[in-house]
Amino acid sequence: MSERKYFGTDGVRGRVGDYPITPDFAVKLGWAAGRALAAKGASRVLVGKDTRVSGYMLESALEAGLAAAGVGVDFLGPMPTPGIAYLTRTFRAAAGIVISASHNPYYDNGIKFFADNGHKLPDATELEIERLIDEPMDCVISEELGRARRINDAAGRYIEFCKSVFPNEMTLEGLHIVVDCANGATYHIAPNVFRELGAKVTEIGTDPNGLNINHECGATHLDSLQKAVIKEKADLGIALDGDGDRIMMVTENGRAIDGDEILYMLAVTAQQQGQLQGGIVGTLMTNFALERELNKRNIPFVRAKVGDRYVIEELVKRDWYLGGENSGHLINRQHHTTGDGIIAGLQVLAAMYQEGKSLEQLSCDFKKMPQVLVNVRFEKGQQPLESSAVKSVVKEVESALGDKGRVLLRKSGTEPLIRVMVEGEDEGNVRAYAQQIANEVEAATN
Repeated sequence: MSERKYFGTDGVRGRVGDYPITPDFAVKLGWAAGRALAAKGASRVLVGKDTRVSGYMLESALEAGLAAAGVGVDFLGPMPTPGIAYLTRTFRAAAGIVISASHNPYYDNGIKFFADNGHKLPDATELEIERLIDEPMDCVISEELGRARRINDAAGRYIEFCKSVFPNEMTLEGLHIVVDCANGATYHIAPNVFRELGAKVTEIGTDPNGLNINHECGATHLDSLQKAVIKEKADLGIALDGDGDRIMMVTENGRAIDGDEILYMLAVTAQQQGQLQGGIVGTLMTNFALERELNKRNIPFVRAKVGDRYVIEELVKRDWYLGGENSGHLINRQHHTTGDGIIAGLQVLAAMYQEGKSLEQLSCDFKKMPQVLVNVRFEKGQQPLESSAVKSVVKEVESALGDKGRVLLRKSGTEPLIRVMVEGEDEGNVRAYAQQIANEVEAATN
């Protein structure tokens, strides 16, 4: 695969105002995408965004570029990433464009694309867009310019889709759920989904102001949700991230449930219901305990590279349904083409209904292995993973862990970070080993 100049594992992402997340680049990206898609016969694309203040600027810039290439735009407004993927398919649009930096702070933003089938754009199309970005920009004649319109009922359409994956014979009546929408794109959607299925809903993180997305709330900051579940004496809590493709959960006791635990519950329930096709796809970061427990149940398990696109690629290749990441990206191809936090939450609630168990009871027979992750920032051009000192300390730790633990070092696909992960049976040792390796990585960046 050719090296990408602009696209990372999840589109183009960065700090707003710093290249390439600038209005001039967004215009050029919109034009290049429009040219690439128009060459395949495209006439319209969908554009949605999360609640960042910069979303207005970027959607206007993208629309200008697309119009210049002769491609029309349907604006969805604030909409979760999986909602945009779904509507791209149902509107028969040529592509869906998402303006979001997912779980990142408000001052970051990004632009990513879905193809007409709701999956990520094919590599060939991304590479063609990158090629065109470096070409001089032109404009179609006036009568061929793309036109813009707004889809006013986008949220309602997606709410109905989410509800449709919850079995008709089931209800959420009698459940009290706290839903944290991270002041992001699900703020006007997720509470309504659970409420319309019968639950009593206490909502937090549903007052976006353009600057508070993911700020001390949502799937990456569970403190507020844990406190709210205890205070409200709720049955459970659901936390989504800024663009709605991640989920974390909280039991009635305030215990946090991550993506690995959710994946375990979904896998076991699917197996018991005879609905598990093939096995489960995790990632290099998936807790070793999940692999071990699935093996005990004769459920095949494979690891993909970190990133939901790689999980989906592996699922498609094997024609399996279920996969995900410990960060809370959960994919069920039976229901959707991409990770969807609301749908994953509904699947867990359906499992609770089927088993007649609380979230605490459903999750209690799975114990994660202690896993410590330390992030080390590095500058562009640095290669700390090539350091002989880093390689030496990794080898030393791996030798100490033997077959009862793992070490993983990798570059983040979305930020200039080296992620140092150590996993083992003794948390104290694991923490010390992770810090020991992180110190060497940091030394290699100086």
